[in-house]
Amino acid sequence: MSGDWAVELHGVRKRYGRGGTAVHALRGIDLTLRHGSHTAVMGPSGSGKSTFLQCAAGLDRPTAGTVRLGGTEITGMKENKLTALRRTRIGFVFQAFNLLPSLTVEQNVVLPMRLAGHRPDRRRAAEVLDQVGLADKARRRPGQLSGGQQQRVAIARALVTRPDVVFADEPTGALDTTTATEILTLLRAAVDTHGATVVMVTHDPAAAAWADRVLFLSDGEIADHLDRDGTAGHHHLDRDHPGSDHPGSDHFHFRRAHADRIAARMTSLAVPRAHAKAAA
Repeated sequence: MSGDWAVELHGVRKRYGRGGTAVHALRGIDLTLRHGSHTAVMGPSGSGKSTFLQCAAGLDRPTAGTVRLGGTEITGMKENKLTALRRTRIGFVFQAFNLLPSLTVEQNVVLPMRLAGHRPDRRRAAEVLDQVGLADKARRRPGQLSGGQQQRVAIARALVTRPDVVFADEPTGALDTTTATEILTLLRAAVDTHGATVVMVTHDPAAAAWADRVLFLSDGEIADHLDRDGTAGHHHLDRDHPGSDHPGSDHFHFRRAHADRIAARMTSLAVPRAHAKAAA
């Protein structure tokens, strides 16, 4: 049933332009993601990652096919209804944080509520700021925070409406390794502890290793996937201790090995593309 799925894409295609110059960014994506899952989307430049995210999140309309979020079909939805749905049922985390510098941390967090025409829930804002470790920063402005703290605010803003799904576009791309690990820990905890659904586009195998499943896009199609399920029980360790990732821990070694597998799979997908270009 559709109610079992947070995200559904059926036969999704996206074409830019017409005729011989048309670019086929997506070539028939079929995908279902369960509630409470963490999915990473990877692929070489031009593989369709950004287009996939934009179509799945209702930021762009597919040329063909259907998209459902939380059982609601959004493909033919009128723009005003789609905008309202994005503000209440979808959370976004971007590489550039996208915080408003003139607003306080709390005001940035409750912004989706204000935009949706709802009275800001300061208690809920305090709850999500506590989840991301910024309970004492509510009155600060973004310019007074580090990059990692600003991304924590962005995560709190994405979670504040309890959305059906959080779409994260390169959420660690502008962060150092240590801070990136903190952000990935928070996204993992949002899934494991609070039942969020996260779909994360990333180029980094180390970031993708935190997900339950990695999807590999190539030339607008899902070319492969890699799951963590059933791998020496480490997935269950993560659920018990989502923040434990210090060097020497089982989590650290498992993620590093999994990142190596993801990188190898990416390399194997890139080789045929390189041969095709050479032949051309």
